[in-house]
Amino acid sequence: MSASQPMPAKTPRVLLALGWYDYRLHSGIEKYAQEHHWHLCSDVTRERVVPWGWEGDGILAWLGIGDDLAEFVLDAKKPTVDFSFRRPQLAFPRVLVDHHACGQLVADHFLSRGFKNFAFYSDRDNWAFEEGGAAFTQFITASGNTCQWFRWHLSPAYNTGLYQWRRKRDWLASELRHASKPLALFAASDDHALEVLETCERLNLQVPDQVSIVGMDNSLLAVASMTTPISSINTNLELVGYRGAEILDQLMRGRTVAPEPVRIPPLELIVRKSSDSLMIPHPGIARSLRHIWSHCHKPLTVNDLAGIASMSVRSFYQAFTQHVGRPPGEEIHRVRIERAKKMLHETSHKLESIASLCGYGSANSFWVAFKMSTGMTPAQYRKDLGIHVLKQISKKTH
Repeated sequence: MSASQPMPAKTPRVLLALGWYDYRLHSGIEKYAQEHHWHLCSDVTRERVVPWGWEGDGILAWLGIGDDLAEFVLDAKKPTVDFSFRRPQLAFPRVLVDHHACGQLVADHFLSRGFKNFAFYSDRDNWAFEEGGAAFTQFITASGNTCQWFRWHLSPAYNTGLYQWRRKRDWLASELRHASKPLALFAASDDHALEVLETCERLNLQVPDQVSIVGMDNSLLAVASMTTPISSINTNLELVGYRGAEILDQLMRGRTVAPEPVRIPPLELIVRKSSDSLMIPHPGIARSLRHIWSHCHKPLTVNDLAGIASMSVRSFYQAFTQHVGRPPGEEIHRVRIERAKKMLHETSHKLESIASLCGYGSANSFWVAFKMSTGMTPAQYRKDLGIHVLKQISKKTH
């Protein structure tokens, strides 16, 4: 090679030390690797094999379990990004799901449907479960309600022996049987949600009328074939993976990154039969609420909604606030913003079109309302979620 010819760029070698597999997280990493010509080393830790002596340029890790894996990553002394917060004492940059935002999303979903009894279910001491449960409980408490927390690992019946599966199901059945109904339950994961659904079927508790269920991660297989498909949060794991790779790239280039964990907000709560219920006993308010959900893209006024409820404006406003927990204008605003978020991440529509399709009279009024609700402009939201680079692989989760 002559002196005038540039040296070929070195291909970064990146190890996936995740210890578990989720195609969405891996797809986000793969997307970034393809764009930046990385060599991804096999995720051998899925087989619980720690690659002592590995040589490369950077590590994408999930240090949730296994002290030996954490020891290996520390010993490697390579730029590293961690997707877990189980070991906060390790000074690695992190990219995490925003469990606080997930808790708020589920709380809003249940509260808008008129529930008064709430519960969160988890079965072990897991940092993600604790964050999600604490956030959900916080938002439910702030609404003036109380929230039970079914913690299997802290119950007197907790057992890790041969028959722990049966003991846990019996304990969960007892908790569900004695809980006030109708009950709105947020499960720490989709697997937890499935446990609740199967236990309700065993007890002949009707889902969603007696127990309404929302899971986490949108990870169940063959959901459409279930008799009662389970609602769940799409946590945007593709972007978690992509952002983790992006930050690792900065580290491998010698750049400094902020020490605070990067939190990726959820894409949406996918409403399915398990939580598609309305627990508002007032038929007029229930009619007006369903009208908002179905017609938020059209002009809506309190006078229109009062007419649908067959009530005077004054009586309607008071009754709506009492049963829904927020004035009708706030509910219209909430539903429109959620619709706008969905369109921003699922479509390439211009902001003017989205404003019109979400019921706003102008792009400016949409811009102001979105900024006040989310703290960012619609364009920032679309960019920060990374939809411009992940749109194709995000479709796989729906």
